[in-house]
Amino acid sequence: MNRWKIGFFLLAGLVAAALSAIIFFISSTPDSIPLPNMEVVDASNNVLTVSATKENLESIANTYVRKMTKGGPLPLTIKVDGDVALFSELTVFSFTYPVIMHFDPVVREDGNLILKQSSMEIGLLNIQPSTVLKILKDSVKFPPWLIVRPKEEEFFIDLSEISVSGNLKVRAKTFNLADDEIILEIIIPKE
Repeated sequence: MNRWKIGFFLLAGLVAAALSAIIFFISSTPDSIPLPNMEVVDASNNVLTVSATKENLESIANTYVRKMTKGGPLPLTIKVDGDVALFSELTVFSFTYPVIMHFDPVVREDGNLILKQSSMEIGLLNIQPSTVLKILKDSVKFPPWLIVRPKEEEFFIDLSEISVSGNLKVRAKTFNLADDEIILEIIIPKE
């Protein structure tokens, strides 16, 4: 064999190995990040109950998303209607595809939220939801109160860690989107 044939087969092998590594990296899901332990709220604190609509929640969520992704590579928009929908874009081999992920909110006993993925649309592509969440997790720097869990196909929102004025804490009480009933509690610690 001459040098050109050897060089060609070596280059073809390197390209095949690189593509295999990229596919493996994208399709592998990392170990799950453990959720924080449930905290018991001190009963002696003052609690203010706030009722919100889907429009209120959507506006607040998009404000926080704009702050958290400032200068980030992926545009993210949240729409709250019958479920929580996250709109973004995914670029694969210089083609941009619209991504729509639908989540069902679940309120934990400690007042934090879990957004369980119910469906996903990525143009005409057939990509695993866990893969898209992994790419999203690797592409966007999320604040510490938002945990992406690709393996479980969910987002965990630690409402108690969201910075609110002073030392106020927030927790969800009711999150019923079908009846437009969203009740949050603001916890004001006694001094």
